[in-house]
Amino acid sequence: MASQLKVNTLTGVTTAGSINVTGEGNSTTTSLQQGLLKAWGLSNDGANTADSFNIGSATDNGTGNYTKTFTNNMATTDSSITATSAENQYGTMFSGGRLATNFTIKCETISGGALDSVIAYKVAGDLA
Repeated sequence: MASQLKVNTLTGVTTAGSINVTGEGNSTTTSLQQGLLKAWGLSNDGANTADSFNIGSATDNGTGNYTKTFTNNMATTDSSITATSAENQYGTMFSGGRLATNFTIKCETISGGALDSVIAYKVAGDLA
């Protein structure tokens, strides 16, 4: 018979913010918190957010250049940020403007020209 567990909050016993999950093969553990995305979003033209998590605001810095500001900051500038364009002929590039409070995305054509585009992005790392 299958079990069902219903809870509102999970808290680690040794450290409140640390919960380990046994991995595939039962020989390793993975930190649950490390495996969760800390922010994500979909922007229908780069600046206007269609849907998001932990993104407080977006700034249009010019054609194809956008800054996304976190609602809850990251702990460091070492977050992993992935951004993609919904349009196959374009390549969305993370520009290197990465801070604990925000990050910048630039969308360019294959030939390098700036372009407004639908952008999906994900952020992994540690929250402050």
